[in-house]
Amino acid sequence: MVHFDLGNISTGPKDYYDILIIGGGPAGLTAAIYAGRAGLSAAVFEKALEGGAVTQTHVVENWPGFIRIEGGELGEKFAEHAKAFGAEIITAEVLKISYDNEYKYVELDNGKKVKGKVLIYATGAVPRKLGVPGEEEFRGKGVTYCAACDGYLFSGKDVVVVGGGDSACDEAHFLAKMVKSITMVQNLPYLTAAKVLQDRLLENKNVKVILNSLVKEIRGKDKVEEVVVVNNETGEETVIKAEGVFIYVGLVPKSDLLKGIVDINEYGYIKTDENMETNVPGIYAVGDVREKNLRQIVTAAADGAIAVEHAAKKYF
Repeated sequence: MVHFDLGNISTGPKDYYDILIIGGGPAGLTAAIYAGRAGLSAAVFEKALEGGAVTQTHVVENWPGFIRIEGGELGEKFAEHAKAFGAEIITAEVLKISYDNEYKYVELDNGKKVKGKVLIYATGAVPRKLGVPGEEEFRGKGVTYCAACDGYLFSGKDVVVVGGGDSACDEAHFLAKMVKSITMVQNLPYLTAAKVLQDRLLENKNVKVILNSLVKEIRGKDKVEEVVVVNNETGEETVIKAEGVFIYVGLVPKSDLLKGIVDINEYGYIKTDENMETNVPGIYAVGDVREKNLRQIVTAAADGAIAVEHAAKKYF
């Protein structure tokens, strides 16, 4: 019988764990849960928040069993569940990964080196940047990548949301309740979000959508004041007065630690087989950092479960 201990928090890593998990989001924490169920020791190395990027999502509506749950709460539940099955969640940044014929090794920012028989890489991805003038200059001064984190700062103000996918439409709907107006800028001739998200967003009367256009520049003095948008077909430029710019144009996989170690595709995503194993035996990649078609919380969790199930049978 599994002993549940919701207070299982490590004061520091031991020298060895059966499974080393880098990343404390849904994929990594699910892997930790399945490790505990298999009777294997697991350490989860997370440099930021337990629960990963899901904690920055204001509402989750596609996690089975919860019609609607705040991202922060769901992330906390993942972490509690992993701890209940014996996982140690260690606040540390992994600086280097190496391996030999017997073990995988991680070197931490505190100087500690930890070894394990199996390594599961679950670092996820970060928001892709536009790369336009003003984006870096005004980051934190009107430019942001998280409505759940920063939306309240723009209450009653005019903002621009860049993107047209699920994240852009979902976050814009969240913002619509507090801001004065939203101008969505999408580079394609149509929105790509799920229809239910599009319909819900467009019910908000303070939302305007500009299609087939790109952001050319973000301007201002000490903070964002206007956004220059150019039409892809006509080349016509439009200046939008706004005090905030929320950017949702895709993700960049955080695969740097495994570059030169495992096979990675041209976009930076890690290649795996159907068991989540890379070309290096005993190194697995799960969640958004992996080459796959659908990146959702539920698929990340599934990846973590599949990886541990395979590893437990193959290596222990």
